[in-house]
Amino acid sequence: MKIAEIEVGEIFVPLVTPFKTALRTVEAIEDIVVKITADTGETGYGEAPPTAVITGDTKGSILCAIRDYIRPALLGMEIENIDGIMQKLHSCIQKNSSAKACVDMAVYDLFGKRYGAPLYRLLGGYRRELETDLTISVNPVDEMVRDSLAAVKRGFRILKIKVGKEGEKDIARIAAIRDAVGKDVKIRVDANQGWTAKEAVRILSVMEREGLAIELCEQPVKAHDIDGLRAVTKAVSTPILADESVFSAGDALEILRTHAADLINIKLMKTGGIYNALKICAIAETYGVECMMGCMLESKLAVSAAAHLAAAKGIITRADLDGPSLCKTDPFEGGPDFLENRIVMNDLPGIGIQTVPSFKSGGSLPPFEK
Repeated sequence: MKIAEIEVGEIFVPLVTPFKTALRTVEAIEDIVVKITADTGETGYGEAPPTAVITGDTKGSILCAIRDYIRPALLGMEIENIDGIMQKLHSCIQKNSSAKACVDMAVYDLFGKRYGAPLYRLLGGYRRELETDLTISVNPVDEMVRDSLAAVKRGFRILKIKVGKEGEKDIARIAAIRDAVGKDVKIRVDANQGWTAKEAVRILSVMEREGLAIELCEQPVKAHDIDGLRAVTKAVSTPILADESVFSAGDALEILRTHAADLINIKLMKTGGIYNALKICAIAETYGVECMMGCMLESKLAVSAAAHLAAAKGIITRADLDGPSLCKTDPFEGGPDFLENRIVMNDLPGIGIQTVPSFKSGGSLPPFEK
């Protein structure tokens, strides 16, 4: 099975409510999608969100990377030669991790179809079902409480609360949500780099003293502030999850070697896809450190690829794969079953996505263009 063509398009999926973090506000998913066609006629699909504030990738840069660099490098290659494909993918252009992830997942989709098996089985096959949290955006406290109660009513037992915009006011947010949802719901907090190290220690220490039972705190400080991250990890009892600080396997190795965090958040858009994410899993296994499988603001297509990796590997013990639950519509056919807090894998080969429409607000585009 050889790569015969690589084409790109765009999808538009409105969100139920605006997605708000310490870094940005988004009202719809507007992502680049890729279709790789093999010489057998089989197709593989991938997706890349333009998350410029985190990855540095924009729609324009993703399109340029795929059309002008990745496509020429990969055409004609055998899908079975995963190592060779990935070496070319990661050497033909530097950075551009979202564009690489988009193509990587489409390659792995075809790899699964080549062998007639769901991808999670080929990558490890550890479990068939996952439990995901649901993200609660940064808003006034009353609104965040309402959103949290609505999530619990939908069946979510784990909430990821966005904080980091107003310092110590975040304590009141979490206290109000904990009081509203009770003790049986797990609460994760995600500061998205919004605190300084001193703020993080002060805020998390108060949350601990008040018995708010925070399961973990994600990326409390700036991505580059590894010393600050290590200081927070050392100073508080709450487990610290490194997210934006870990893009590559080298980043993960440095974080774990220096004990700068307790947990690692793997996202395909940071690693450049499944291939490099597997390297982080291997490093985490070596250190005995558990991982979370996360996502950017992605639709069912990219989140399905992440779900396959999370289902495959035992070292991935937590999932933050709520992208489809934040969307108003599901324009795709196939893929894992996203049942509110449960993600159930099935026997469809590859990633399992069977059709990928390409839409844009105000009218449709041709499905794919070269």
